[in-house]
Amino acid sequence: MVENNIKTAVLYSDVKPSDAQTAEFIAFLKKEFDSEIDFQWQREESIKKGFRIEIDSKIYDWTLEGRFRQLKNRVKLLARENKDIIPLLKESLLKWSPEAVAGEVGTVQSVGDCVATVKGLKTAFYGEILIFGDGVKGMVQSISEDICGCILFDDNSEVLQGTKVRHSGKVAGFPCGKGFLGRVTNALGEPIDAKGGIDYDDYRPMEKAAPGIIERETVNKPLETGILAIDSIFPIGKGQRELIIGDRQTGKSSIAIDTIINQKGKDVICIYVAIGQKTSFVSSLVNTLSKYGAMDYTAVITATSGETATLQYIAPYCGCALGEYFMEQGRDVLIVYDDLSKHAVAYR
Repeated sequence: MVENNIKTAVLYSDVKPSDAQTAEFIAFLKKEFDSEIDFQWQREESIKKGFRIEIDSKIYDWTLEGRFRQLKNRVKLLARENKDIIPLLKESLLKWSPEAVAGEVGTVQSVGDCVATVKGLKTAFYGEILIFGDGVKGMVQSISEDICGCILFDDNSEVLQGTKVRHSGKVAGFPCGKGFLGRVTNALGEPIDAKGGIDYDDYRPMEKAAPGIIERETVNKPLETGILAIDSIFPIGKGQRELIIGDRQTGKSSIAIDTIINQKGKDVICIYVAIGQKTSFVSSLVNTLSKYGAMDYTAVITATSGETATLQYIAPYCGCALGEYFMEQGRDVLIVYDDLSKHAVAYR
């Protein structure tokens, strides 16, 4: 809050600060914001150790939880920078001390249908993952001067008007690896086939710039579907997209499933993305692929009709991220999106 160049700062803690501590807080904030400070204290019994200061849309989190979050972020950074993590981690932890770093905090203005409007995150960027109060995550999809709109990945019943929101600084991604072959996962990469966890090798962003035209090869190798009418009259090439259109119950999905089954022994990785389908259909699909041994080289990603529109929206992007991972390993990949009309409905 700004009035006559005076900013209001509220300190939350279980114990009231002394006059000397209050003077130090005011001096620090004056230097940071170049303004007079109206300093207030409010008891927060849940903060047993440390304190939290909120001023404008900034927050200085010196609680035990906030300091632990800094440490966790530091460990993640080390893990990305160096694979030989143990000695580096020991050295870094001995030198590490928490810092009084201001974090930008936003507030939910409205929420409904898995879409939330957030005010106060002026540095949010398109595609960034935001973290809501109790850990629910959302992705920024629209940005204006002081308000951003984001879609929620989890149940939005935990997100209410007034819920605090903070940055993650990261974009949405999907875990990738050979461990996904033969498995069924949801659109977040979590296994739903009761076969245990999945080991992944990489974590790829959901949205990535497509290769330039110079980097692409010409379509000169056929992808054999095993269906004579298609292979002889309308052959499909590797690197090509093909749209299957038809009325309901005319066998569109059957063509895609037969094509996957016929890739056996041809060194082609297959990814089946089921969007807005019934759970019974996905179960039948997996049983059919298993019966013909096609699950050995197939990954199934599903966002059923009972799941949120957000998960149905991101499912094709996750399937593409997994396909690009195998592509960069030098493998041919066949991706089936069934069906994109349901994806269009979820997007709208």
